[in-house]
Amino acid sequence: MTTALVTGAAGALGRAIVRRLAADGHRVAALDVDAKTLEGTLNLETDLRDPAAVEAAFSETEARLGPVGILVNNAAVYPARPFLEVPLAEYDDVHAVNQRAYWLAAQLAARQMGDRGGAVVNIASITMHGGWSDLAAYVATKGAAASLTRALARELGPKEIRVNCVSPGAFPTAAERIHPDPEAYDRMVLERQALQRRGKPEELAAVVSFLTGPDASFVTGQTIEVNGGWVMA
Repeated sequence: MTTALVTGAAGALGRAIVRRLAADGHRVAALDVDAKTLEGTLNLETDLRDPAAVEAAFSETEARLGPVGILVNNAAVYPARPFLEVPLAEYDDVHAVNQRAYWLAAQLAARQMGDRGGAVVNIASITMHGGWSDLAAYVATKGAAASLTRALARELGPKEIRVNCVSPGAFPTAAERIHPDPEAYDRMVLERQALQRRGKPEELAAVVSFLTGPDASFVTGQTIEVNGGWVMA
C-alpha cells in the first residue's frame, strides 16, 4: 500500500481520482483550498498559492500516512477573460496554482520518494493543443504541465520515479459554468469528439490509476489524451 497525494481534490475530477486511488488500496491525502472532500481520506485544507502551506501538507501527510509514493497534480484555476484584459495579478494567480504548485509538489514528493521510486501524474488540458479564446493564462500553464512532465521524467528516471501527464477533454464539471450557453457548449463538444457522449470523471481516474500502478512500470514522460477522440495526438 502506497501513500498517494492528490491536489485539487474537491472538484469532480479530483474526487474521482481520490476515490479510485483509495479503491486501489492506497492511503490517500486529499488537498484542496476547500476541504470538503471524502471520508476515509486525510483531508487537508491547503491553499496551493502558499508554498509554506504546501510544504506543511506534505509534512503532515508523511507523518500521518507515510512518505508520498504517488502524486497527482490536479488543482487548477480557470478564469475566463480576453487576453488584452487580463491583469498581471490574475496571470500570476493562475500560474501559482496551475504551474508553480505543480513544480513544488513534484519536488516535495520526489524528496519523500527518494530512491524507492514512485509515480507523478500531472493533469494538463485539451486546450493546450489548439488554444482557447479567453483562457490564455490557463492554456499556457497546461502546456507547461506537459513540458514539465517530460523534463522531470528525464531527470527523475534514474531514481525509478515515473512522471506522466493526462490531458483531459471537456468533462462535465463545475468549470463549464464559465460558458454562458451550456446547451450550445455541449453540442460543440460532441461535434468535435469521435465518441458521441460526454466523458465521466471515473474514466479519467481510471487512466490515472493505470499510470500510477504496476502495469505502467515502464511508462514515463508520456502525455495521454482522454478526450473521446477530440484531439488525436
